[in-house]
Amino acid sequence: MLPSTSWVTAEGSRRREKQPEVSCSMSVSCTVEGSHRYVLAGYSQAKGMGVGKFLSSEVFSVGGLRWAIHFYPDGLGPEDNGGYVSLFVTLVTGEPDCRALFDLAMTDQRGKVRYKRDTISSRFEPVNLKGNGWSWGSIRFIKKAALERSNFLQNDSLFFECAISVVKTRTVTPIQWSIPVPTSDLGRSLGELLRTEMGSDIVFVVAGESFKAHKLILAARSPVFRAQFFGGIGDPNLDKVDVEEIEPPVFKAMLQFIYSDGFPDVQELAMSIPMCNPTIFLRHLLAAADRYWLDRLKRFCELKLSEEITEDTVADNLALAERHRCPGLKAAGLEFIDRCLKGGCSCLSVRS
Repeated sequence: MLPSTSWVTAEGSRRREKQPEVSCSMSVSCTVEGSHRYVLAGYSQAKGMGVGKFLSSEVFSVGGLRWAIHFYPDGLGPEDNGGYVSLFVTLVTGEPDCRALFDLAMTDQRGKVRYKRDTISSRFEPVNLKGNGWSWGSIRFIKKAALERSNFLQNDSLFFECAISVVKTRTVTPIQWSIPVPTSDLGRSLGELLRTEMGSDIVFVVAGESFKAHKLILAARSPVFRAQFFGGIGDPNLDKVDVEEIEPPVFKAMLQFIYSDGFPDVQELAMSIPMCNPTIFLRHLLAAADRYWLDRLKRFCELKLSEEITEDTVADNLALAERHRCPGLKAAGLEFIDRCLKGGCSCLSVRS
């Protein structure tokens, strides 16, 4: 049995070894900038609308907040500004207690010459916003008489610009260390298995050309291959399959996609088939993908065919879409025909 003094000493030592927990964080502030140009056409019709009434720009967004420029042709209030126009920028919707910097000015038609009051420029010190409906600007922006004599009024139009910088602050916990994690190379590794034929256990014969592959990988990617090799009527000992009605380059492209999950180089593969072009190759590849239930590959082909529809390809694409249940390709083809007919195209011919 240990003496009590030894036990106390051990406890004291254990308490001294316990280190305090230390944590840290930091706040990061940055600005999100944006601007809006507002044109007021028909100033002569706007003046006289009444004190306190304003014309508004379209609502625009900066820093996740929504703003509008308000111009008062007869001033904001009747007390001391009846002879002035007023100009404000208004927070239409946003968060309370956020901050922003502003620069609100009137410009000439080209935006080169600017007129502004010092009271409506806050480019160096953020202004605290009080919530929706908060406005910032000048009640006495410029005398109406001076405005109407100035070069800023051109063709009965006025031009305003408002630049806004919204201050964003967030609290973050600094990363103490960084360990780079390589991107996945699974597709490249499986592609090497296909290229080297290492461990292959099945041979496909396509128009006299042989392709070696791996049944487990094929079964994992295609329900058709899964049923063929491991289903109730499948043969797991099968080591050779004759494939009909598919060109060898098309079958090769399909295998490349199965292994790498990357879309193959259609341009290069199409050149290996006589009288073939990328569009024709894509149609054959889509048919093969549909045959083996490779939905992702089928959608890739459908997308690329939809992006390159012409008057020469739309009929064949629509027939392909009907045959292989491609609603996106069908919709794109019908939309193309509709645009052609509305545009008066006379050379469009669609086979039934």
